[in-house]
This record gives sequence, structure tokens and C-alpha cells, in this order.
Amino acid sequence: MLPVEKVLPDLLEALSTRDEVILEAPPGAGKTTAVPLALLKADWLQDQKIIVLEPRRIAAIAAAERMAELIGEKPGKTVGYRVRLNQCVGPETQIEVVTEGILTRMLQQDPSLEGIGIVIFDEFHERSLESDLALAFCSEGRSLFRDEDPLKLLIMSATLDGQAISTLLNNAPVIESHGRSYEVKPIYSTLWQRGEDIIGKTATTVLQAFDEQDGNILVFLPGQKEIRGVEQILRSSLNTENTLIAPLFGDLTLQQQRQAILPPPDGIRKIVLATNIAETSLTIEGIRIVVDSGLSREARFDPAKGMTRLTTKRLSKASSTQRAGRAGRLEPGVVYRLWSEGQQQSLESFTAPEMRRADLAPLALQLLNWGCSEPRELLWLDPPPSAPYSQAIQLLEKLGAVTNGQLTTHGQQMAQMPCHPRLAHMLISAARYGLSKQGANIAALLSERDPLKHPSADISLRSEWLVEGHQKQGAQSARKRLQQLAGRFLKLLGALEIDLDQQNRIAEDQIQGMLLALAYPDRIARRKPKGHSYKIANGRTATLQDSDKLSRSEWLAIADIGSFEGQSNDRVWLASALDPTLFESVLADQVDSHEDIFWDSDSNRIIARESEQIGAVIWREQPLTELTAEQREKAILNAVANKGLNLFKQTDGTYSLISRVQFLHHSIGAPWPDFNETTLVASAEHWLPPYLSTVNQPADLKKLDFAAILMGMLDWPLPQQLDEVAPERLEVPSGSKIKIDYSQQPPVLAVKLQEMFGCNETPKVGGGIAVKIQLLSPAMRPVQVTQDIAGFWNNSYPEVRKEMKGRYPKHNWPDDPHTAIASRRTTKPKQ
Repeated sequence: MLPVEKVLPDLLEALSTRDEVILEAPPGAGKTTAVPLALLKADWLQDQKIIVLEPRRIAAIAAAERMAELIGEKPGKTVGYRVRLNQCVGPETQIEVVTEGILTRMLQQDPSLEGIGIVIFDEFHERSLESDLALAFCSEGRSLFRDEDPLKLLIMSATLDGQAISTLLNNAPVIESHGRSYEVKPIYSTLWQRGEDIIGKTATTVLQAFDEQDGNILVFLPGQKEIRGVEQILRSSLNTENTLIAPLFGDLTLQQQRQAILPPPDGIRKIVLATNIAETSLTIEGIRIVVDSGLSREARFDPAKGMTRLTTKRLSKASSTQRAGRAGRLEPGVVYRLWSEGQQQSLESFTAPEMRRADLAPLALQLLNWGCSEPRELLWLDPPPSAPYSQAIQLLEKLGAVTNGQLTTHGQQMAQMPCHPRLAHMLISAARYGLSKQGANIAALLSERDPLKHPSADISLRSEWLVEGHQKQGAQSARKRLQQLAGRFLKLLGALEIDLDQQNRIAEDQIQGMLLALAYPDRIARRKPKGHSYKIANGRTATLQDSDKLSRSEWLAIADIGSFEGQSNDRVWLASALDPTLFESVLADQVDSHEDIFWDSDSNRIIARESEQIGAVIWREQPLTELTAEQREKAILNAVANKGLNLFKQTDGTYSLISRVQFLHHSIGAPWPDFNETTLVASAEHWLPPYLSTVNQPADLKKLDFAAILMGMLDWPLPQQLDEVAPERLEVPSGSKIKIDYSQQPPVLAVKLQEMFGCNETPKVGGGIAVKIQLLSPAMRPVQVTQDIAGFWNNSYPEVRKEMKGRYPKHNWPDDPHTAIASRRTTKPKQ
């Protein structure tokens, strides 16, 4: 009896009265296969279909095959599946297991999902972008079209914040299946360190577990490279006649994947080397030992580069628990963790949802095609982040899919293509130039990992292999799959109404570069004068291997770039030579004209040029020989923006004026302007141009009366009021006129103590702000700072007098400072 079967009565009861239910069950509880079959008998289903959403192709097929087996059938009868490039359904199919992209397209074609009684979201805890989108579409579609016959939603998950999703779905009931699991003993390794040999360490640990334990082993590794590395070591270290070593990752054929999932023959021990595909989506039979590298590989979008990069990172605590649980399904097991027990406690609790780290361009295109211009109109556990979403819209605008927030006809056609918007745009554009087949081949190659792993980045090698590949070159199963995908793209293009371009003829050697440039306009690149580095339109720099023949090309269209952590340079993985003459025809919309006029500090003159650019890359340029007054003014303003106020001659009077006005701006506010240097520089275009008629070079700015210019910025009657409310100097009782330092807050009056005798009220400026009086000794050192001169005379002066009189006996220290005569001289007055 499967653990989930204990809660099936509660689940069926909940679905009979509610339209949303949440089922929490750990991996291996049987929810994926038992629940859909149990729902077939529900009265409310009324001959409608059940859709089961699975996040992965292999999991969808495995679930459908297992359900069909349980009821004594083959897939395609009661239970079927639909995944990319493969479907097995028939007229009697009642349960369809589909992958996420399939469900999204079903919803776009029919938001009501007529004829479907329930959608089951399996493994929802993985929080993929497509599952979040499908849930949002299902929620809105049923609210608009299914009032009388509600579409039911069942969210199934291994680890999930059930209360959060319950709140989102009308306080849906949460049903928990605690499953059946045995104790799994953890064995920790040494401290995990960045950069260590994860392949060698994992292989050593697998061999250790193989010797110490009995039973089959499931090994978790971050990706295909690590799996192949560990596999090679194990095959050279173990007797493969009685040991089955089975890799498990997405690019394998279904037959190879089944070999990893199914029990091994009697007398054979099995070692499965898997990515996180085996974490929750699949149940692998007969596992008693887990070896966990502690790493996972996830796609993460880098907004600065506009690229999605596979990143290797530490797994979350929830993932480590799920992986370990694979060893305790049938009997007590053991998990070897390649990190320390202390590091286990410091792991993040959960893996971040894909919504927070993914390229949102596909999501934005689907939302606009749905008719939703504001994502927050829909229901989300995590709504699309605003900044990445805005960047996604900008890309769609650049691809011609969006204008004024609405999909264009071109954008509507792009939304019908089951690929990234970049590739959809390239496919439709290729068809417009009569290059559908070439475009379909390129799109298929770019939809999956590089099938050849050739040292050269030239995509033409992959295209030739796809069309004319030999048995020894690349995986033939991958070639067949890519050809199927290209054929599907061709079929979909044939169903669209695309007007042919009769004006532009594309030469054979221009095609691939043009197609890549259409898909990745922000990655058009030009070789720098020296070496094999390329300046990319997005502003970054990329390099090719010195031995790569592609490095002879001055221009590239880059499809894939690899970045090195902490470095600004990128490595070109996949690209094509690009003919720059295309910028005058089919790629003309990628060219922007720029007028660069600036002051060159090295030559001390104005540089003026007109350039045509593709992003940050200059295609061609020419000097501007004659400058208009407006162009000269622009260059001067650019110089001020870069160099600041240091270009002007500034005297003590200028500094004083700026600090006085700035003081009044802060103390009184309007109408006193902001004379902060940043503000003055930013607003130079408003106050400087009237004075530039005589300025032809940097030295000319020094000839301007900068103080007069600043004074001219004060509206009448502020210039007359300035000396009244913020006088530059203040007359003290001795008759001296002392300069006030307005650069400090409050303003400071530094004056000898003897010059302030008889002053019983603190001077005020700026409409009532008391100055800070800095009373100086005969040696001009501060002896007291006060904003209350009367209080100083009454309280602090006696102590100051005692100390100062001993230090400066020849100077005047009267008993009564209130009535004493102030003097510029600090010595006693002669009798």
C-alpha cells in the first residue's frame, strides 16, 4: 500500500466540496500515480479529462507509463502523455500527463480548458516559471469562463509553504501525507571548499560506499560533465560485469533513462549518477545508499549581460533532505554527504523560485499574448520582479514584438512558437527571407546544449553535422532529436501567414551570421585592433581561442558566451562570422547614428565625430569639420559634466558666495537656490550657455567671472538681501569685521575672546540661526565654542579666565566681561 493511499479518502472528500486543494506528500509517497487514478472515479469529473502537469519530460513519460501499467494497459489508452516532440494519447485518454510548455499553449488556445475537470500541479515545490504561469492562467481562466462548471486545481508538493499557497487559492484545505520512510544515517565528509575536485572526491566517496554498504547507490552530481567524469573513474575501478553504472540526465534517450530508473537484473548492483532530476520528480527503484555532492546547477539570468547562465551552487537544506530520503524508502539507508555537519546547518532553507532568477522575456510574451499588460493583475505566489520584467519588455520591443505595451502582429506570431522569443523572432524573420529551413536548423541547435563539444565556436560546424552528420561525429540520438525539433519549427512556420521579402537577397555565406544577429542583436561583436578580443554591442568584451579559425573574422554574431567569475571578459562558445554589409540592408534597424562632441583633455581641444553604432560597437565614423554654435556648446557642457566646477576660476569670494547661498537654501529654502556642486553641474545647461559666446577652449572658461555668473542666478531681490540675511563678515564689539564660515552648519564665527567683551547676545544669520562662536586664545587656538555667548560669560568664563590668566598673564582677563571694553589687542590696556 502506497503511503498516499491513506489520505485518498480525505482528498476525494475535499475535492467533492472545494475547487482548490493542496496535497503535501514526501517523495516516494506515490502521489504522482495514485492520485490521478483515484480521481477517475470521482462523481464531479463527469467524463472530463484530468491534466497532470510534470516539470520534466522524463518524469511525465515515466508517470504515464506507470499509471498505465497499474491498470493493465499501455500508454495512449486511458492514460497518455504529451511532451515536446512526443505524444501518446488516444480518443479514450482520460488522464493526460503533460509538460509545462504544453499546458501553457493549451491555455492560450482555450483559457476555459473546456472538457477538463481538474489540473494537477505535481512537484509544485520546484516553483518553475512555467508552473507559476500556468497556475496564474488557470486561476484567471476559470474565474472568467467556468462559473457553472468550475475547473478544479490540485497542488501536489513534497516541500512547500502550504499556508501561503492555501491563502492564495481561497484558503484551500491542506491535506498532509506523512509517507513511509526509514531512518537514513548521514555520514559527513570534510569541509567543502570552493574549487576542489568534485569529480575525484565524489568518485572516491562512491567507491568507499560501495565497499562499506550493501545495496544500490544513487549519486547526485550537478551536471553532465561531472556525471561523465565520475562514470569514467568508476568504470576503471569496478567490475562492470556485476555492476551497472547508469547515468541519468535530460539529454539521454528514453531507453537510457529507463535503464537508470528500473531495477537492475538479479545479482547486479546499480550505481545511478544523476542530476537533481532524481531529487523528487522520479522514483528510482531499489536505492539504499545516496552519495550527495551537495551541488546543483541552475539557470540564472544575468540582467547586466542579458544572458542566462548555468550556475553551480550549494543545494538548499530542503533539497538535501529530499535527496537523503531516496535512501530510506524500502529499508534503513545511509547518505554520504560531501560536506561537513556544520555546513549542513548553514545551508539555505529552500531553493529560490525560478521567478526570481530567470529570464522573464518568455513570460512577458505569454502574458501579453494572454491579454495581460500588468502582471500583478493575476494571482502569483511570487509576482514577476519589476526591474527584470521591464528589461524583458525592452527586449521584446527590440525584437519588434511589442509597441506601446501591446503585441504587434509579429509578436503574436512569435508567441505561437514553442521557443525563446529571440529564436521565435529569428525563425519568423528567416521565413520572411525564404530561409525557413536554415532558420529551423539554427533554432533547433540553439534550443539545446551544444551537441558536438567542438573546440571551435563556429556554429556552421554544428549546422553541417545536423544536415550531413557522420556516425562518428556527435551523438546520433541527439542529431535525430534536433532534426525532429527543426521539422516541428518548419511545420509551425508553414502555418503562419508570413509576407516574403522580395527586395533583399541573402548570400549563402551571410545566412548564419544574419540569423544569429537577428536573435541576438545585443551580442553583435567587432574584433579589437589587437589580439582575439571582441567588443560586444552590450558593452562587454569577449575572447576566442587563438586556434579558432573564427577569430579571423572581424565581425561576429554571438549566440553563447561563457563568463569567468570576477572578470569582465567573456569567452565565446558559439558564434558565426557576420558580414557587416548586412547593416545596410536586413540589419539596418540595428544601427544607430551618434554625434560625439567632447573635450579631449589630452589634446586640449574639442573632438567632434559622427558615428554609426550597433550598441556600444562602432561600425563606421567620420570627423565633423565644422561645428555649429549648438555643437560647440554641447561639447563645453559635456566637459563641465565630466570635470565639474574646477574648470572655472574660483576665488575665496566665489567659495564664500556658494557657501552663503547654500546655507540659505538649507535654512530658509525657496526662493534660495541649491548651490551644491552636483546640482550646479547637473543644471549647467540652464545657466551657462549665455556666457559661452567667447569660449572656444578650456582656458577660456577660466576667464569668465564665475562669481558674477552665480550671482546672476539669484532672482531679484535676492542679491540685495544676501548681505542682510547672510553677511560675508560680521562686525564684533571690538570693531573688527570677522568673516563667517558658512561651509559649516551652523555657520562659525572664529574670533579672539577679547574682541567679544560686552557682547551679551549671540549674533544670528539666516533669519534667526545663532552662529557658532569659536572663541580664540591669544595664540589663536579655540578655548570655547558656544551658541550662547551670555551663558558662556555667566557660567564658563570664570574657569576659562582662571586658566588663561595663568597661561597669558599680560593679557586682559577682566572680572566682568559684560561691561569690559572689547579690543583688537589682546594685552591689557595701558593705565
